[in-house]
Amino acid sequence: LLFQILGAVILGFGIWILADKTSFIAVLQMSSPSLKTGAYILIGVGALTMLMGFLGCLGAVNEIRCLLGLYFTCLMVILITQVAAGLVIYFQKEKLKEELSNIVGSLIKNYDPSNDDERNLQDAWDYVQRQIACCGWNGAEDWESNEILINKSMTEYPCSCSNSSKDFEADSGFCNLDGAENITATYTDWPVHEQGCMDGVEKWLKDNLGIILGVCTGVAVIELLGMILSISLCKNIHSEDYTKVPKS
Repeated sequence: LLFQILGAVILGFGIWILADKTSFIAVLQMSSPSLKTGAYILIGVGALTMLMGFLGCLGAVNEIRCLLGLYFTCLMVILITQVAAGLVIYFQKEKLKEELSNIVGSLIKNYDPSNDDERNLQDAWDYVQRQIACCGWNGAEDWESNEILINKSMTEYPCSCSNSSKDFEADSGFCNLDGAENITATYTDWPVHEQGCMDGVEKWLKDNLGIILGVCTGVAVIELLGMILSISLCKNIHSEDYTKVPKS
């Protein structure tokens, strides 16, 4: 039962990554094919874990050694895969950070409120900036690469970056800079948050690192317990001694 619940959680998490349209995950999954692939892998692992939980229960109740052996093998493969994925993420974190920077940089540069084709992606990024209270990836200076703002001499700024109460209802698109008619402004003149979203995301990860590690450790412990129990049950199941059967 525990493994079926665990499988359902992993399956649900993978589906959530694909379905979410209003968070930083949405920005990544609409821009990075690798995250979509990871979501499909999570869905597959979740479904496999649920199936293995069922087979493990069936093997334990009916004392079928081959099912218990298959259950042990699949759990071991899943655990090794998870550890390998964790190590890859840890040792490739700088490369992943660079990829994220490129994704967000391209999004900011091409941000256009009138472009309905990119509406979901742009709304997701606006949501991130509002929720984290940040502006750009490294800072508000990232928005100086936006073609529309360049053409308007930086006299407008992204509303979702604003720290001004007057822009509270305007949560997307660009807002006009007060008193900036017929002049050239810079991002330092904008009433926006100084923190870049990269710092905000890193801060969120550090604040929730204990929870993330706790969940990962709990999943690994459950899988180890399942492996130990399955191998113990497998050893305790005795094969029939057919040498004692009377010959006809």
